[in-house]
Amino acid sequence: MMNNRPLILITNDDGIQAKGINELAACLRDFGDIVVFAPDGPRSGMSSAITSIAPIHYTLVSKEEGLTRYSCSGTPVDCVKLAMNEVLETKPDLLVSGINHGTNMAICVHYSGTMGAAIEGCVLDIPSIGVSLTNQSPDADFTESCRLARKLSHRVLKEGLPKGTYLNLNVPDGQSIKGMKVCKQADGRWVKEFLRLKNPSGKEVYWLTGEFQNHLPVHDDSDTLALESGYASLVPCKIDVTDYRYLTHIKEWEIDEQ
Repeated sequence: MMNNRPLILITNDDGIQAKGINELAACLRDFGDIVVFAPDGPRSGMSSAITSIAPIHYTLVSKEEGLTRYSCSGTPVDCVKLAMNEVLETKPDLLVSGINHGTNMAICVHYSGTMGAAIEGCVLDIPSIGVSLTNQSPDADFTESCRLARKLSHRVLKEGLPKGTYLNLNVPDGQSIKGMKVCKQADGRWVKEFLRLKNPSGKEVYWLTGEFQNHLPVHDDSDTLALESGYASLVPCKIDVTDYRYLTHIKEWEIDEQ
């Protein structure tokens, strides 16, 4: 670290060559020393997957003043774990995962490798943010998502986050947005999830696809509605998934074996 500047760890699930992660690193560079530690290729949909049946490795891609870039053969969570355990000499002041090519609204927080990395950062007590743009194009315009990522990162570096809480920021596509709303995760799921085709040998194969369907009613403070209305959505998420209300209800189910 240079002159005790904040240390910022950046990762993603689209791979180290993706436009989103490189623009994110560029837009946060004046906030502190940047270490990019990202998969060597696309790892979308990996959630919090880790590699346990084979070894992984990492490679130094480039190093200059204030910016060091590594690629890793593992998952996004592997990247965070390996960086923390074997590469970084100090704990990061902030972890930012993204900018993802495509939305991570609603239930997608549970599938996304980008959000899996943010979750892992939170597990390791690093203030962590996942940032996504609702455009899957490799050459998407990240201007607005970078602007909001800067604002949010600056605030989190200054104020921190509660233990066990991480942030999920989704930004609508376009040159300008109406603002940012603090939201709840929408209630919904993916439907029509597979496209059935035949491979050259005639065997049926299935490509993951689908469309998101909100459960009714759609609440005014949901992230999907904010995005549809032209606002960025910011959802605070928790590591602890305990249902405390139901826990009290089923307390009588306890069994004391003698």
